[in-house]
Amino acid sequence: PPRANNCPNPGCDGDELAQVPLSRRGTLWSYTENRYPPPAPYPAPDPFEPFAIAAVQLADEGLIILGKVVDGTLAEDLEVGMEMELTTMTLYVDDDGVERVVYAWRIAR
Repeated sequence: PPRANNCPNPGCDGDELAQVPLSRRGTLWSYTENRYPPPAPYPAPDPFEPFAIAAVQLADEGLIILGKVVDGTLAEDLEVGMEMELTTMTLYVDDDGVERVVYAWRIAR
């Protein structure tokens, strides 16, 4: 999320931050599978279903970005070095019927 006057790097000596677009594709650097529901207050489906988390090295920047993998893709479907792309998915629907959408990785098409 955007930050104002708050550099997360303790070595920063300035307060000016700029938004920079990042690549939407990269290479799968590492991954794991979450096999237990997150603690409150984070929502989890009932019954809970395991999900994969991927660390993807962005194609142009070389940064490694950690994020959830789309529903239906588990660790057994992933392999280090495969190409991944950023998409969106519904994380959950709240009590008011509002769909909560997040970024997620998927195997590149």
